[in-house]
Amino acid sequence: MIYLQLFFEFFKIGLFAIGGGAATIPFLFDLSEKHNWFSVEELTNMIAVAESTPGPIGVNMATFAGFQTAGITGGLIATLGLVTPSVIIIIMVAKLLKCYAQNPNVQIMLGAIRPAVLALILCALMQIAKISLNTGLSIGVFFILTLLMLKYKKSPILYIILSAVIGIVLKI
Repeated sequence: MIYLQLFFEFFKIGLFAIGGGAATIPFLFDLSEKHNWFSVEELTNMIAVAESTPGPIGVNMATFAGFQTAGITGGLIATLGLVTPSVIIIIMVAKLLKCYAQNPNVQIMLGAIRPAVLALILCALMQIAKISLNTGLSIGVFFILTLLMLKYKKSPILYIILSAVIGIVLKI
């Protein structure tokens, strides 16, 4: 039964998390409250792990959440549930866009989806900030790293490694 629940819940997330992996985060917060499969603190750790490991964040988070809930099989089923809607939708959209890409109504619809995607990502950002920026030290590190990223346009990998080192040294 848990496997069916995992597949169905992650299928719904995959179906409605338009905009990529970060858009799955609000759905995962909801899932943590709904099923008690993982706590909000564990979800924050999942986000950190998913962001710092290779691969799409949504897939990484589904795999991790499924693994937390039901082991290796749970991880596989949650991941399959998350990606199945995308595969189906991409095939359908590719066929439709081939025929209707220049249609003004299609262009308007695509333009209208962008603000919703931005809202989902901003909502996720605010939820993560509320959990992660809980001390003066973590807020200071956040602002310093943000300024460094804006001033020195280096690889995100450098900033991930730098953040990990700072977190270990300062124990935040």
